[in-house]
Amino acid sequence: MVAIGECSTSTASRFFPANLRKDAAAAAGTLVRRLSLPRRPCASSKVPSFGTLAVRASAPLPVANEASAKVIDGKYVSKLIRDEVSAEVSRMKEAIGVVPGLAVVLVGDRKDSATYVRNKKKACESVGINSFEVHLPADSKEEEVFKFISGFNDDPSVHGILVQLPLPSHMNEESILNAVSIEKDVDGFHPLNIGRLAMRGREPLFVPCTPKGCIELLHRYGIGIKGKRAVVIGRSNIVGMPAALLLQREDATISIVHSRTQNPEEIIREADIIIAAVGQANMVRGSWIKPGAVIIDVGINPVEDSKSSRGYKLVGDVCYEEACKVASAITPVPGGVGPMTIAMLLSNTLTSAKRAHNFQ
Repeated sequence: MVAIGECSTSTASRFFPANLRKDAAAAAGTLVRRLSLPRRPCASSKVPSFGTLAVRASAPLPVANEASAKVIDGKYVSKLIRDEVSAEVSRMKEAIGVVPGLAVVLVGDRKDSATYVRNKKKACESVGINSFEVHLPADSKEEEVFKFISGFNDDPSVHGILVQLPLPSHMNEESILNAVSIEKDVDGFHPLNIGRLAMRGREPLFVPCTPKGCIELLHRYGIGIKGKRAVVIGRSNIVGMPAALLLQREDATISIVHSRTQNPEEIIREADIIIAAVGQANMVRGSWIKPGAVIIDVGINPVEDSKSSRGYKLVGDVCYEEACKVASAITPVPGGVGPMTIAMLLSNTLTSAKRAHNFQ
């Protein structure tokens, strides 16, 4: 077992891999021009100009000459994708009179789930996608959920269906997710979509939004994946497992670090690309990272912060202050992968509507 200190040197040490099995729970068209990106400093280090956002380039991002990583700005890229989706939604409406529609089923009164659903609704409105919502009480029977899913499956104005997780404990999550039509499974969780993702020569109708967003960030920044050694930390059905499958499809050589992995730091240290999706604050230390590696941090964890008015701050699974001095590029938390998840959901919904109406 490896003793791990907090990212801040003033706090007590914590241990790995006690909570490793917990996973972080969290594209539109190709760019046709190069766009200048804002830069964000790494801790107090001076960061050289980021240069330009690559357009699906295959050349890897150069290792920073100074002791600072270049920031992969998910908030900025997600805005680009939303603009692309909005333009395509408008074009589709004008050409054939069809507006993509996304339906969300929410069961229970969890505040975090309600917030996620509210944000998705706002995102749909911002790009012109119609939004439908069903909110059922926590003590609802499974049959009620199936009834609404069935209705959305049969509704031609609905092109995507999302069941907000987690569901109440008395419900069978697998059965409910399987009830969503594969043609409208914009979350990408249907076993047929996951099975197709895992098989060579097969194409899923949809890819889960968070791992799809991770790969999209690498693509948009021109970070090469083919032939690289990649490590995924975490193996959940939502992020870790599909992220590994996507990297494999991109011809990377994959290792998965999980709660039973021995000497995880040794495996992580070999990676050219790291996707951390474990839900443990500051778990990956700077000393675990190969110089010049690219880090995609999916984790979003609250930690105490007396300087914050909220009493806490959000940090990733990777110790940012240490990692940014070693890596060549890194996603911040917040503002990295998070915004990409909803952007990919919008993109998947648009794709579904285009497919349903054979619109190119």
